[in-house]
Amino acid sequence: MSFFVQVAQKPLCLSKEPQKMYNIPETLLFVKNEVSMEFWDIYDKDKKLTGRTMKRNDWHMADGDYHLTVLGVIKRPDGKYLITKRVSTKEWAPGAYEVSGGGVRAGETSEQAVRREVLEETGLDIDNAVSGGFVFTYRRDNPDEKNNYFVDVYEYVMDVKDSDIHLQLEETDGYRFADTDEIKALADQGMFLHYDSIKQVFN
Repeated sequence: MSFFVQVAQKPLCLSKEPQKMYNIPETLLFVKNEVSMEFWDIYDKDKKLTGRTMKRNDWHMADGDYHLTVLGVIKRPDGKYLITKRVSTKEWAPGAYEVSGGGVRAGETSEQAVRREVLEETGLDIDNAVSGGFVFTYRRDNPDEKNNYFVDVYEYVMDVKDSDIHLQLEETDGYRFADTDEIKALADQGMFLHYDSIKQVFN
């Protein structure tokens, strides 16, 4: 079994013997053929860190505990938005459209998370945005599902061309640039996720 450190997506083989380890942050270490465990920070009802963590998607949250997610809305100067289509193999909402986003990892800031998610899912670097940033936060309490969370919503204006898009194929089955009317029409058909929660950003 080989051990690798992944930096800028260029794996470097360090050792074939697990005991011969180097002084490398644990978060950078990946073991071949094993999935690294991802943890999320737990927040209180005021969106303050509690100092505790949870495993990703481990829905056993107590009342008053929350995790944090992000959504990154990409808008072109012509007023159209980049939306991506979920792969048909997804358990929830296969084939629906959405904007980039995901969970904030333990120790990660909201800003770092939205940059990572947009880059992973679309290949776009929000550092190249003409303008944009944080817009608003909303909260959802789901005691029956034991899944409570905050969502930080960001919007970035970027002059994006088709050649700039590099999709995360295991997650995404395509994309399109849509105006507000097209997005609302998809939402009315139940084919655009989180619309009621984030529709204020589409203006």
